[in-house]
Formats: sequence, C-alpha cells, structure tokens
Amino acid sequence: MNGLATRLRTGDVIEVDIENDGVSALVLLATDEFLILDPCDDRTPIVVRVEDLGPVRVFTDHQ
Repeated sequence: MNGLATRLRTGDVIEVDIENDGVSALVLLATDEFLILDPCDDRTPIVVRVEDLGPVRVFTDHQ
C-alpha cells in the first residue's frame, strides 16, 4: 500500500497519473480503502482503491 495515500484527506489537491498523464485532482472523499477523485479536467469523478493508487504528489501551501 502507498504510505502517502493512507494520509490523504478529503479536500487535498493531488497530482496522479491517469491514463499515463499527470492529472491534478481534488480528493472529494477519502476513506481507509477508497478515494473519490475529481480530475480537474472536466472528466467525471472516479473511485480509486487506495491500494491501487500509484505515485501521488500532494500540493501544499507549506514551504
């Protein structure tokens, strides 16, 4: 399991690879097992199993 994915929270803005493209997505809902992601590109939100999530880059305002 991706350790970072287990720390994702509802409201996080992340970048993930979807269909081999880096896509920004808003985490609409995060549970221990699933995420509902809204890719910020006019696609329909998607449900992803946390264990199937690949590399994740989390946008943060912390320096």
